[in-house]
Amino acid sequence: MSTAIAESVSPPKRKPKWLRVKLPTGKKYTQLRGLVEKYDLHTICTSGSCPNMGECWGEGTATFMILGNICTRSCGFCGVKTGRPESVDWAEPEKVARSIKIMGIKHAVVTSVDRDDLKDMGSIIWAETVKAIRRMNPETTLETLIPDFQGVERHLDRILEVAPEVISHNMETVKRLTREVRIQAKYERSLGVLDYLKKNGAHRTKSGIMLGLGEEEDEVIATMKDLRQVNVDVVTIGQYLQPSKKHLPVKQFILPEQFKKFEEIGLEMGFRHVESGALVRSSYKAHKHID
Repeated sequence: MSTAIAESVSPPKRKPKWLRVKLPTGKKYTQLRGLVEKYDLHTICTSGSCPNMGECWGEGTATFMILGNICTRSCGFCGVKTGRPESVDWAEPEKVARSIKIMGIKHAVVTSVDRDDLKDMGSIIWAETVKAIRRMNPETTLETLIPDFQGVERHLDRILEVAPEVISHNMETVKRLTREVRIQAKYERSLGVLDYLKKNGAHRTKSGIMLGLGEEEDEVIATMKDLRQVNVDVVTIGQYLQPSKKHLPVKQFILPEQFKKFEEIGLEMGFRHVESGALVRSSYKAHKHID
């Protein structure tokens, strides 16, 4: 019988106390914030107002987005603009690599918008970015949080060839809600991408889902089981927050105890790492996921 997560949430009228974010502090954070402002560096941490920015920066981790800030898809949960993207900036790989060097980042997470408008769907810039980071920052470890590239294997192969320590692709939600939440994405295709990556040499694979969109407990557990079936190593589970009134509404605020329950279930399933909590985002504690 299906168990609704709604039984263990507070009414979605206002953010509960466990979603209050502390202002980032610390010497390392202050230093990196100064470098970002001085050199006009772009990180998702700042542009996305990530609640974990202070903690991640303090541990030498930061997230960078490539291929512009306009996406060809229109997912109902995402705050990134949708429309016709600008031309590819072929100097971007060097810019990202230089930003990482200036900031002294130990572990970098790279992500991107979807670029279905490009023949290679952006996979060439992806590969060149990893190569540039390796050249300029040989001690920096990498996670690539990639789009699905529509499941085209030759595009996925470009990521495999440059061998980042972690390759991540987010499921975002449970199977039943995928069409509503992700629109142009497909649940089985995303699973297929993760399966292909693992079977073809990915050192470590990772995925993430959001809660609070109307999913039920057994659906979340089923999604976690699907991820383990394709040997995903790391899963992140966090609270969905509505970017604007135009986006999908929050239907539930999940209690900390429920997040803890999913963490325990995930570890029992065999995931190497499970990050589960209201403020968890895809790159939360990312530096630990290469261990």
